[in-house]
Amino acid sequence: MKDTPPEMEARYRDMLMQRSGEERLKMGCAMRETARALVEASIREQDPQATPEAVRKGLFLRFYGHEFDVESREKILTAIESTRNPVAR
Repeated sequence: MKDTPPEMEARYRDMLMQRSGEERLKMGCAMRETARALVEASIREQDPQATPEAVRKGLFLRFYGHEFDVESREKILTAIESTRNPVAR
């Protein structure tokens, strides 16, 4: 759905482009972290006892699962399950 008038889209884009590249990058990173937190909360709401591996698998499926064929997706999910101690964030 697109209900924003073109002149307002242009105004918003101009406002964003007035920010430095660093500011825009920080905004993008913050939006990504917010999206991740929302998805993780959704996963944990569906399964409050979810293991860290289950959460990582859920995050992968929600964000990237549609980009892989079934065989590749299963290989990735298996790798996630076998990785017990990922790099700390």
